[in-house]
Amino acid sequence: MSISEKEIRRVAELANLALSDAEVAQMARDLSGILTHVDKLNELDTAGVEPMAQVLFGAENSADQTATLREDRERPPLGNHDALANAPLAGSGYFKVPKVIER
Repeated sequence: MSISEKEIRRVAELANLALSDAEVAQMARDLSGILTHVDKLNELDTAGVEPMAQVLFGAENSADQTATLREDRERPPLGNHDALANAPLAGSGYFKVPKVIER
């Protein structure tokens, strides 16, 4: 599967990226290679493969082991004052960030 330079330019425009002609050509080659690899993966027969419910352990050992994740328990939410305590710039109860959209 391949992706056209026109599609690359459209995605770059949506992402507000300025790409040179050389970068567009390189991106088209790279993404086409990725899509070709994904197509090869889609050809694999996974009919006999059981879905994994827990990715931390193999299926054969999952009964003997426990996950190393912390206990899921309810606790009070972080207050606005505490959340903004280390913010470089805050105002009116919000994080202030520099404007990044230039159009």
